[in-house]
Amino acid sequence: MAQAEILLKAGTNELEIIEFYIDEDGGTAENRNYFGVNVAKVLEVIESPNFDRAVKSAVDPCFLGTIPLREKILPVLDLSVWLDLSRKTTAHEVILVTEFNNRVTGFLASGVTQIHRISWSDIEAPSRYLSEMDTNCINGIARIEDRFVQMLDLEKILAEFDPAFQGHDDITVRAPKQYTALIVDDSTVMRHLIKEKLTQANFNIKVADNGEEAWQKLSALRDEAEADGKTVADLIDIVVSDIEMPVMDGYSLTKRIKDDAELGKLPVVLFSSLITREQRHRGDSVGADDQITKPEFDALASRLVALIER
Repeated sequence: MAQAEILLKAGTNELEIIEFYIDEDGGTAENRNYFGVNVAKVLEVIESPNFDRAVKSAVDPCFLGTIPLREKILPVLDLSVWLDLSRKTTAHEVILVTEFNNRVTGFLASGVTQIHRISWSDIEAPSRYLSEMDTNCINGIARIEDRFVQMLDLEKILAEFDPAFQGHDDITVRAPKQYTALIVDDSTVMRHLIKEKLTQANFNIKVADNGEEAWQKLSALRDEAEADGKTVADLIDIVVSDIEMPVMDGYSLTKRIKDDAELGKLPVVLFSSLITREQRHRGDSVGADDQITKPEFDALASRLVALIER
């Protein structure tokens, strides 16, 4: 499956997900767990070589080993181990070959069903209690036909498997005066990381869990500025948004901001694992002022300061 075959116009609040499943011991439909990930992260689906067991010396039990994939060596993680599911071993299991945050990784599952086009508004955000649990890697739930499909936060899985993925580089830039940024991200871990890094760069941080919440906060700031005879720029300097979020995604949020006479003056930066050469045109089409790949925090800080100063 090639990414180029999946074309969606940015700003429509739609996405395409690939639905897959993990069968637990028992073998009936009742023991099938359905999950979904954004098609934009999936390079292809291949048949698994049927690993016998996880690598005994692995730093994490979900690491199955590596397999050759053309000119690359592909590390493979067992999603069932991470999700604490007792996977039933069957023939023709699959590996979802993914690419995000400039890394190619394989994730083992029992099988794949199909691709669905849905709206982010159809994805229900997890409860605040669930989303803030350290072990949670579900960032949304969608009802498709007669079943619930759990949207997996693959970035969190990979970040916890490999701490270097979170980006621990020191911030080398500091704003000449304190600026205010609105950070929009559905991941509790990522919101915390971005806030920590940008605070080091002399930013005052406001946060929102998704695009809809961010739009409400920005609209309130616009109304407050108007009532006080100020401009929005007197209250906030810049918006930093993830792309994949339930209810409203980052593309739709950016388009709304740029279509607004007052809010459109604010610079908007997309900070996402989906910033690739193939996907960059989508951010350009909705008017994003910059696009930066997670977890390049130092680049984020320096480019935010440059945009504001400009």
